[in-house]
Amino acid sequence: MEYGLSRRFTLVVVAPYLVNNYQQTGYKSFNEGWGDLETGLKYYLANINYTYYFSLQGTAITPMYNNPNLGFKESGAEFKVSFAGSGYLFGANCYFTAEDGIRRYFGSTGPDQNRFNATLGINLDRKFKNQLAVSLGGFYSTSSFTQFSGNQATNKNFAFNQVTFSYGHSFSKKFAVFLNGGSFVSGRNVGAGSSGSVSLILKQF
Repeated sequence: MEYGLSRRFTLVVVAPYLVNNYQQTGYKSFNEGWGDLETGLKYYLANINYTYYFSLQGTAITPMYNNPNLGFKESGAEFKVSFAGSGYLFGANCYFTAEDGIRRYFGSTGPDQNRFNATLGINLDRKFKNQLAVSLGGFYSTSSFTQFSGNQATNKNFAFNQVTFSYGHSFSKKFAVFLNGGSFVSGRNVGAGSSGSVSLILKQF
């Protein structure tokens, strides 16, 4: 959720519910529950001709679980820088976003994490109802705790790069659906394979 507090400040809240099911030879693990609550404040630093926007975000991380199989059970903080804009590509309206965030968990073994993502989207019609997008994202996590577990929610040393393709359809100005499919292109201490998700965008205010 993102809620505008003023022209420059917005409140950002992420409250994930997790279902983790890991299976491999000789190991199975199934866990579900609330994950890390993320509460942040985003500041829109500047814009260029109201087309390109720069923003900064600070986020507090609070675990909402006691099950160590759902996360690190550590409070933390993140600082993120974002750049977004719109324009034209092959005669069609397009948009892009690029962001990088540095996250620190306050436990004795961290971890320290760097998360980045870049997305390019293109609108398929003049009414902005259909769009395609491609994203490249990365996740790098380092810690003095190097023990590896088949339950990847508990690993602290890992890295991956993932490519994701998305199709979005806007049913109205307040409701849109995105279908996402991705694949890992490289990684360390992570599973190999593909992922899929459905995203809903609701504008209520």
